[in-house]
Amino acid sequence: MLPTVIGLATAAAASAAGYQSMAPTGQWFGRTFAEGMRGSKQIALTFDDGPNDPHTLKLLEVLAKHNVRATFFMIGRYVQQRPDIARAVAQAGHVVGNHTFTHPLLIFESASQTRQQLADCHQALQDAIGEHSNLFRPPFGGRRPATIRIARELGLQTVMWNVTGHDWNAPPAAVIEKKVARQMRGGDVVLLHDGGHRALGADRAQTVIATDNLIQRYKDQGREFVTLEEMMKAVRSQLSAVS
Repeated sequence: MLPTVIGLATAAAASAAGYQSMAPTGQWFGRTFAEGMRGSKQIALTFDDGPNDPHTLKLLEVLAKHNVRATFFMIGRYVQQRPDIARAVAQAGHVVGNHTFTHPLLIFESASQTRQQLADCHQALQDAIGEHSNLFRPPFGGRRPATIRIARELGLQTVMWNVTGHDWNAPPAAVIEKKVARQMRGGDVVLLHDGGHRALGADRAQTVIATDNLIQRYKDQGREFVTLEEMMKAVRSQLSAVS
């Protein structure tokens, strides 16, 4: 009986650990930033897997129309191919972060491979736009303790999300909007995609439409769109005020 119980407990622990390695708001494997203060009116829009032609540029048009600043997590090899788009994002006042060089699932990468992925993406961004944020988002959300430790050693802050539009397979804009709306609760970090990790040219037309509609909807409700850096600063200020 005891071996069976031990086996079940081990399996349960392994399952929980596996979940935590991918769960956006999980904190088992190290502290990450995944959301702002619960109930806050702030929303941080984030876009992964760019730069991507033409949809990153179309998103810039939508964001400019609404006077909203967002945060873009870019893949280094795409930055090397389209530094002009990366520069356009930065010049428009958006925050740019590190999304690795080739978008691997880092829980299966060695420490040296992880370090190289982050360093190569940093260099690609540095070459394209110069100084940029110290924000890092692991591809697929996959991380383990070493991932966060290495990022920290490189001066990077690991950030996740608490709301996603599940838009990586390009569903209709109405579906993206509905998925986002179901998860919103205040102080939200919203994950969307302006590109695709498999290749440049991913169709993100529906994400562009959904972003336009979501901004209008939540602005009408009195919400405030901020960058991740601004949201993180607000959280630090509120925590300092109550400590």
